[in-house]
Amino acid sequence: MNTMASRTQNPHGLRQITLDEIWDDLREGIQHVYKQQSMSKPRYMELYTHVYNHCTSVHQQSQSRVPKQKKAPNQGGAQFVGLELYKRLKDFLRTYLIGMQKDGADLMDESVLKFYTHRWEDYRFSSKVLNGVCAYLNRHWVRRECDEGRKGIYEIYSLALVTWRENLFRPLNRQVTNAVLRLIERERNGETINTRLVSGVIQCYVELGLNEDDPSARGPTLSVYKASFESVFLEDTERFYTTESTEFLRENPVTEYMKKAEARLLEEQRRVQVYLHESTQDGLARKCEHVLIEKHLDIFYSEFQNLLDDDKNEDLGRMYNLVARIPDGLGQLRTLLENHITNQGLNALEKCGDQAFNDPKVYVETILEVHHKYNALVLTAFNNDAGFVAALDKACGKFINSNSVTKQANSSSKSPELLARYCDSLLKKSSKNPEEAELEDILNSVMVVFKYIEDKDVFQKFYSKMLAKRLVQHNSASDDAEASMISKLKQACGFEYTSKLQRMFQDIGVSKDLNDKFKAHLANTESLDYGKKSSTFHDILQQSTQWSEATLGLPHGELVTNCFKNRYILQASTYQMGVLLMFNNSESLTMEQIQEQTQLKTVCETSDDGSNIDRQTSKLRVNINVPMKTEQKQEQEQTHKYIEEDRKLLIQAAIVRIMKMRKMLKHQPLLAEVLSQLSSRFKPRVPVIKKCIDILIEKEYLERVEGEKDTYAYLA
Repeated sequence: MNTMASRTQNPHGLRQITLDEIWDDLREGIQHVYKQQSMSKPRYMELYTHVYNHCTSVHQQSQSRVPKQKKAPNQGGAQFVGLELYKRLKDFLRTYLIGMQKDGADLMDESVLKFYTHRWEDYRFSSKVLNGVCAYLNRHWVRRECDEGRKGIYEIYSLALVTWRENLFRPLNRQVTNAVLRLIERERNGETINTRLVSGVIQCYVELGLNEDDPSARGPTLSVYKASFESVFLEDTERFYTTESTEFLRENPVTEYMKKAEARLLEEQRRVQVYLHESTQDGLARKCEHVLIEKHLDIFYSEFQNLLDDDKNEDLGRMYNLVARIPDGLGQLRTLLENHITNQGLNALEKCGDQAFNDPKVYVETILEVHHKYNALVLTAFNNDAGFVAALDKACGKFINSNSVTKQANSSSKSPELLARYCDSLLKKSSKNPEEAELEDILNSVMVVFKYIEDKDVFQKFYSKMLAKRLVQHNSASDDAEASMISKLKQACGFEYTSKLQRMFQDIGVSKDLNDKFKAHLANTESLDYGKKSSTFHDILQQSTQWSEATLGLPHGELVTNCFKNRYILQASTYQMGVLLMFNNSESLTMEQIQEQTQLKTVCETSDDGSNIDRQTSKLRVNINVPMKTEQKQEQEQTHKYIEEDRKLLIQAAIVRIMKMRKMLKHQPLLAEVLSQLSSRFKPRVPVIKKCIDILIEKEYLERVEGEKDTYAYLA
């Protein structure tokens, strides 16, 4: 009967075990764990079994908790208990830590750090052992309580951390944190410290940041670390470096201070890596940058100009790296660099005086020298930073387009003209022609200057005239170099910019083929009017658009002399040949006779009749087709006249394109769009744009809109 009654009350045959039956032995085992004494595996399993047996007991189900207990899976209806055990474990830990806290209450500096870190390491290890002993309690009772939203219930290891936080961390927090800060300050002052004491405290603070809202969440929230340590650490850091930087600058030059600041920033970065939490890295860096750099930016800016003046490239690079850490800190440095390069370029050209005005080589190479110097500086010291590249470009654009040479010429067009003449000196035959590889490098340098030229149409006009001379007179140093230069211009400005140049180059190729065929034909022909045939291709060139402006006065030939001791070959223009051939029939002629027979409008007088040519030169081939300065000046004026006419047509075309698309537009937006569209070729002057608008209105392409001020409409 008794057996049957017992089975009725406990149908699964589970033994009823009260907490009091197991607690004494369990507590003794836990005390053994926290005394850091070794434990055998059988004893560990015995403690684990105590917890398991109690948690699977059924007799306490009515009193263990108020909400209805859930059945554990695979236990055939058995109920889990654990609240009373949980409370006793919590009380044990609290009592244990209160006693520990009293031992460290009066300790300071390294003593309190040694106490805190050693006790923390022991406690942490013991709590993980306890957590293993209570694994069954964690997996079932604690998990169910958390799932049902019960607050203040944790897994046993987390419970141990919470208990430490309440009973040891909070009472000792201030003195422990202050001791850490003093230790860090000693290290900043050059002392060697025991970093393990600091890292032990930091590791503890990090792990104490439990997620109260979600105890099962992975990883700490860092709330304790940031509130109790990081905030005061950053404040302490600011105080330390504010004092140090002010005193150091008072007694040392800025260049030495930058080295000091650079070293301090590296030290703080390593400090995080060695014993602080990685999350402190950004905040610490910003704090140090603010104190060490941002507060002293005015001093940096003042020193920057001195460093530029003295070519202190290494210090410039150091300053760039420091100031780059500050948001918008580099803006002032860029402005200072731009102004400095502009002044250096202007001064360099001014020092050259008239030499730069008259010698394209001096002018261009002076510009390149300035550019190369500061391009190298931007590349190395300023890490090729886009903002500093832009500052270099703006500065070069300023001093190349407006300088002492352009002011002397009273025109910004002088720069592109001199650049074109420099190209001509490189590309035409000369005893000083560089090697092919070197020439290619020089042409690349020319393109650097070309990039900054505003009046690219002026360069194009002069370049095309000089190219025509080289091609017609067979005076190019290298066809490959000519083609390479045209290719570079095409890449920089597009197909339209170089289309005439390319066609001229191609025409000369056709001319060469025709001449070769003609010579071959001539060898097999006894009678032929050579003069008539030879003029055919020149007629074609003169009628072709791309040659018409470029070949004025270029047709030339060679005459063989029989009147001197030596047999000279004279290279002469067509007009010169006409005059010289007259002397085959007369030994002397008056100016009027020459003018009448040649039908030339003007014949220039010369004091040289050629009788002293033997004394003037030892060359057998003499070029007498050398333009006089008056002719060169007239040629320049004529070229500029063509340029102005072309510009007016380009401006008008741009206005028509814009108005055709917009239909109606106000004056200022129209000016802005015209300037934008033509900026790659030249910089139109506003009065010229206005004049072109008036011309288009007169031609009925546009009209002014009645009732609306400064508004134009497109007429289809």
